[in-house]
Amino acid sequence: MFTGIIEEVGIVRSLKRKGSGWIQLEVEGKVVLEGSRIGDSVAIDGVCQTIQGMGPRTFRVDTLAESLKKTTLGNLSPGARVNLERALRFDGRLGGHFVQGHVSGVGRIRTIKKEKNNVYVSLLLSPDLLRYCVPEGSIALDGISLTLASVTDRDITVNLIPVTLEQTTWGGKKEGDSVNVETDIIGRYVERFLFKKKESGSQNPEPVESGLTWEALQQLVCGNKA
Repeated sequence: MFTGIIEEVGIVRSLKRKGSGWIQLEVEGKVVLEGSRIGDSVAIDGVCQTIQGMGPRTFRVDTLAESLKKTTLGNLSPGARVNLERALRFDGRLGGHFVQGHVSGVGRIRTIKKEKNNVYVSLLLSPDLLRYCVPEGSIALDGISLTLASVTDRDITVNLIPVTLEQTTWGGKKEGDSVNVETDIIGRYVERFLFKKKESGSQNPEPVESGLTWEALQQLVCGNKA
């Protein structure tokens, strides 16, 4: 579990393809090495990875097929800058929102517009990602906890403040770049409780209503009131 508050920007030192369907990444960092051990979790551009080895200034992770298929990690190259965050400690502050590090898919930057000290970034998302996006809701983009400024039927817009541009990789993003997207886990659970999938051979079966309703949820949360 993570917060979406980036601790530092690391540098990819090597990317080695190890057999079929997986690679080993070596990343240089400083802050994320403090107190870390082999077996600990670290988020690289929002993707939860397990530390497999450590050096004086680097750590190594094995990135498997599923992560390569769903995220941008397979497109990295030596010298690339990546957002890094250690797993959440529950005796610390939760400055962003609960981020699992389980990337839902990849979006593409459509526009970047600057207005005084604000930068507005619009990203094209697939319908299966957009369905979990709501205005003023939370989203993690390349591991960064952000608030959705607006949502349309094809894209989302987020407002980046100067500190985000300075302390993450977003200061170097360009229109057309791909971005790891993790939608808010709460919305996905709510949908799961309210709907169930039809039994079919389709990869995207239509949802049908379950026995759980908003009224039942209200009663569960608030109790029966006269």
